[in-house]
Amino acid sequence: MAVLAFFSLAVKNSRTTGFVVAFLGATLMSIDPIFIRFSGVSGFDTAFLFGLFSAISMSILLKINDKRGIRKAIIQSGWPLLFTGMLMLGSATGLVFSIKLTSITNTFVILSASPAVAAIFGWLLLREKTSRSTIIAIISVMFGIGIVVSGSFSLGNWYGDALAVLSVICLSLMFTLLRKYEDVSRLASVALGGLLLAVVMSFLVETSSYSANTWMIMAAMGLFTAPLGRVMSMVATRYITAAEVSMTFMLETVLAPIWGFLFFSEIPTATSIIGGSIILVTIFIYTFITIKNDQ
Repeated sequence: MAVLAFFSLAVKNSRTTGFVVAFLGATLMSIDPIFIRFSGVSGFDTAFLFGLFSAISMSILLKINDKRGIRKAIIQSGWPLLFTGMLMLGSATGLVFSIKLTSITNTFVILSASPAVAAIFGWLLLREKTSRSTIIAIISVMFGIGIVVSGSFSLGNWYGDALAVLSVICLSLMFTLLRKYEDVSRLASVALGGLLLAVVMSFLVETSSYSANTWMIMAAMGLFTAPLGRVMSMVATRYITAAEVSMTFMLETVLAPIWGFLFFSEIPTATSIIGGSIILVTIFIYTFITIKNDQ
């Protein structure tokens, strides 16, 4: 009953809707490592398949859900669509290779820095004022990240960590641009990003070597969970700020290591558990206060 009441409230309140959609998107994106690790191919091949299936699934959804049609939706979205597509290319590439080259915990701990980066971009590009509660939440989250990194950073390859940083920058800037240009088609952005990813990686792969298992695993990720999660995160920017959308992604920092333990026996360190707990508690307290203030 409590869950039904929460979703009922979300429908009535636009900011609450934004948080709900962002949380669902974060949950879906947190399972990306499962597909990427089980794909059984290199980072280039994984990125290619991810991009290919994402472009297909999002183009179909765009055709079904947008009355303007694919061509008109792209034209009306204008030049910001190209930029958001390129930023998704950078974000997805960084994510895939980071998961391949470092621990799942390291990748998602670094990704959790996106609220601070998004707040900076929001201030620079949109002149958005960051609320006191958001600033406090970001500080608390960064403190949690510091605890996690202190115990787990040395376990990862620095190339993977650097690529996770690249993913953070691209993701945060993409959210900020979508916040500024609300008329840009979110579905078209993900479709274009997937297409660019597939095209770039196609020069570095050999599809004839893929097994049926690889095709099925990456189809599940590229056609359903990954693009849907990203679309939800983009849709959320219509209702809440880029920094707030990024804040909800802290949920990934907690869930991804759990999937890593359940599927790959990656055991988080004590510092990862403590830091992750701080991050998770901060997310829910911040969201609860925001929703309560909206009532």
